[in-house]
Amino acid sequence: MSRVGKNPVVIPSGVDVQISSGEVIAKGKLGEQRMALSQQVRVEREDNNLRVVPIDQSKLARTHWGTYRSLVNNLVQGVSVGFTINLEIHGVGYRAAVQGQELILQLGFSHEIKFSVPLGITVKCEKPTLISIHGANKQIVGQVASKIRSFRPPEPYKGKGVRYENEYILRKEGKKK
Repeated sequence: MSRVGKNPVVIPSGVDVQISSGEVIAKGKLGEQRMALSQQVRVEREDNNLRVVPIDQSKLARTHWGTYRSLVNNLVQGVSVGFTINLEIHGVGYRAAVQGQELILQLGFSHEIKFSVPLGITVKCEKPTLISIHGANKQIVGQVASKIRSFRPPEPYKGKGVRYENEYILRKEGKKK
């Protein structure tokens, strides 16, 4: 049995959740999100909570139970407070800047990297070496952060590159004489 699926999803104030046939719609201060449900689970509303319940005790229904509970929780949390991922840039001359809906990165190549920010995602650079990615959809925020990191992943010898905020880079020893 799923331990995650047993926990109810608490609906914060300011969030409106509608459950229609096979779909959950959440509206909050950060916009509206929709999610299609699996045929193996259903969502029930109890006062200020949402409860995800499997249709039967089949293996497929039990595996979808905890997954869809987490997805519904991310949906509700996304429209109320959103998700943020912070990236750090390490390296001499490496920097980032935002111009409109475009992130401009200088990462030691002979050219600048221009990254178009998708709709619904906000990118801020308080310092030239810190990038903050914020949005309502957890999957898209993570995907944008991963794409930006992939332009220059951190290398193990000097640690130069783009890394997540608290990511630890396992350093290697250089050449010996």
